[in-house]
Amino acid sequence: MVGNHFHDTNHNVNAWQAVAAKLSDAGIHVITTSNKPHRFARLVDMAFTIVTKRNAYHAAQVDIFSGAAFFWGFISVTLLRILQKPTIITLHGGNLPLFSKRHPRLVRYLLRIPEVVTAPSAYLLNALKHYRHDIRLIPNAIDISNYPFVQRINVQPNLIWLRAFHEIYNPSLAVEVIARLKAKHPNITLTMIGPDKGDGSLQRTQEQVQIQNLQDCIQFPGKAAKNEVPQWLNRGDIFLNTTNFDNTPISVMEAMACGLCVVSTNVGGLPYLIDDEVDGLLVPPNDTMAMAKAVSCLLTQPTLAVKLSENARNRAEKLDWSGILPQWENLLVEVIERHNVSPR
Repeated sequence: MVGNHFHDTNHNVNAWQAVAAKLSDAGIHVITTSNKPHRFARLVDMAFTIVTKRNAYHAAQVDIFSGAAFFWGFISVTLLRILQKPTIITLHGGNLPLFSKRHPRLVRYLLRIPEVVTAPSAYLLNALKHYRHDIRLIPNAIDISNYPFVQRINVQPNLIWLRAFHEIYNPSLAVEVIARLKAKHPNITLTMIGPDKGDGSLQRTQEQVQIQNLQDCIQFPGKAAKNEVPQWLNRGDIFLNTTNFDNTPISVMEAMACGLCVVSTNVGGLPYLIDDEVDGLLVPPNDTMAMAKAVSCLLTQPTLAVKLSENARNRAEKLDWSGILPQWENLLVEVIERHNVSPR
């Protein structure tokens, strides 16, 4: 499995790492690459692993993102083609459709190489299906049993933000929302959980808290371990997703599983995950007033909060690993058998 398989405090556990872990737990020998933090070292490690361990794996899966990471995936898929290895690529990232419009020939060429192309959301599938018509949908998944459901009935102004601090996730918007709501809801709180991606977003967000004099109601506990996420989520009633680009974020799925009332920007794959006013509220990106209004609605309309909380849990239950893992297992068997290679 070729992608960003980091194992350090600066990165949250991502969807593709979860796939690798689940396949391994199912008894499949999984090799992952790469965990190198430096970009060039990561690319070298990917290529080195693909070539030197070619006799240790029967098939490969490669994650495809936009930007520079696209070319790492492109090189990896090319090497696998030279080695005649059965290959699956998985599309990721809310910005990949825009990238494909800028580089249509390159994207079309890449998508035609592997045996199978998968997408974790209908958003990416629909956005890129004109490059390849048989893209398969295999959603991101969660272990629903790990997320205790708390029915939100009497919603309190306790808000949770869970993401890495990076400009594409627009953390400062959450602070602006609290500043706008503070006068009307003086007991409002916001917990912003996540690692620092190093682009200055965390520092800018903390400075904004100081400027707005919100130190008493906004806290930054840092990155949460995966097993601690449900406990952090259930400390709040409302979940803010402020991102400018997104696909199908695990953090939002986790919040829905816990029954939080989700208020999210209406970007990328979010409208495919959240049905507005059914299992969450969607607002335009980077719109402080709209997001603050949505939060106020939840605090003043108990029946709406109850409905969103219950429906969010129901939606999340459909994304449990019990239904998703067999799809990956069957796909691996399919591509291996297509090449007449007997899996171990």
